[in-house]
Amino acid sequence: QVQLVESGGGLVQTGGSLRLSCAASGTIFSIGAMGWYRQAPGKQRELVADITRSGNTNYADSVKGRFTISRDRAKNTVYLQLNSLKPEDTAVYYCTANRWGTDYWGQGTQVTVSS
Repeated sequence: QVQLVESGGGLVQTGGSLRLSCAASGTIFSIGAMGWYRQAPGKQRELVADITRSGNTNYADSVKGRFTISRDRAKNTVYLQLNSLKPEDTAVYYCTANRWGTDYWGQGTQVTVSS
């Protein structure tokens, strides 16, 4: 089993920044890709960004140029830097990790952007 714990969410004004962290623990050997999803009220969960073990990244079009995903394999932690935040970025952000074909999820952290 893999446990994921997110932190770093909060309330920020339009144009502000936040940094989300997600620490993995448990059976972390051979964790593959890690990533961030988000879910706004009344909307489906959507991919924000992901990163492979080798560091290749992928972003949703809506966050390209504003968000940056990174990974510290020594600390088993993935980060999401959120810059130039907009009210439409308001959502619960979930960390995910894939290990041998199984997806694990964190409990989520709330990001609220005020206009």
